[in-house]
Amino acid sequence: MTRVSVIGAGAWGTTLAILLAEKGHRVTLWVYEHEIVAGIRERRENFCFLPGFPLVETIEITGEAQEAGGAGFYFIAVPTQFLRAAARRFAGIIPAAAVVVSAAKGIEEKTLKLPLEILAEELKNEKLCALSGPNLSSEIARGLPAATVAAAADPGLAERVQQALMLERFRVYTNTDVIGVQLGGALKNVIAIAAGVADGLKLGDNAKAGLLIRGLAETARLGVALGARPETFAGLSGIGDLITTCASRLSRNHFVGEKIAAGRKLAEILKEMKEVAEGVPTAAAARQLGRRLKVSLPISEEVYRVLYEGKDPYRALTDLMTRSATSE
Repeated sequence: MTRVSVIGAGAWGTTLAILLAEKGHRVTLWVYEHEIVAGIRERRENFCFLPGFPLVETIEITGEAQEAGGAGFYFIAVPTQFLRAAARRFAGIIPAAAVVVSAAKGIEEKTLKLPLEILAEELKNEKLCALSGPNLSSEIARGLPAATVAAAADPGLAERVQQALMLERFRVYTNTDVIGVQLGGALKNVIAIAAGVADGLKLGDNAKAGLLIRGLAETARLGVALGARPETFAGLSGIGDLITTCASRLSRNHFVGEKIAAGRKLAEILKEMKEVAEGVPTAAAARQLGRRLKVSLPISEEVYRVLYEGKDPYRALTDLMTRSATSE
């Protein structure tokens, strides 16, 4: 039994706490929203972000950062745009010997940095690992089988995370391509918005398949430019996560795309959502990163224009279809 702290009690953070407790660890779940801490303790359920799934008594619920200290593993499940602030809050609390696992999927809009880069800067910790894959929280919380990837530059560190989290129903694979694993998880959210638009416009499965595959191609192009291995994008954290997020109505990013297609304004959609749709800020960050590195990202560019410039979504998809002919 190991003491493990989960930082962030959204749907995914809460699900990770459930998995880790099932593994037999002593788990502390840190909740940012102080006003709901007492309610979660009393009901033993995260009624705000993951209703309907009980939290066993061995999961300690806290809103105090100090009470999450002293753990051997820290799983940080905070949206990427808030990850730096969370890391600063815990910088003096997380022990230097602890393993820190990022469960965030995005690119920081201001700096264009991936989650592990943010944590390295703020925590000064070298034991960093990224967790990414096709992991819909409510399915996993229900006990359905799933798989994910633990990526660290040190394969031994990735194996430690694998051993800490792997269950009969939750399979964990290791990888040393930290850039590829993180980028696959980030850009699939952008492509999922495009897939949601396609579904909302009832353009059919052929159109959506084209979006997915060409979205994967541009993700791989950007990844290779950043130093990732192209084969990583054919794995769980690449095409696996992409298929799940683009096909499932449980996806927040797919939901955003559908509502955009229905004529809703982005600000209205986001205001009604309890959790963050990471693809929205990542679309802006990916666009900047692609332009900086001179990498063509046509789908991400169009998603940006639809979200931030008010471009008609049908016009955006038409423009993608009528681009100059090229080879695959």
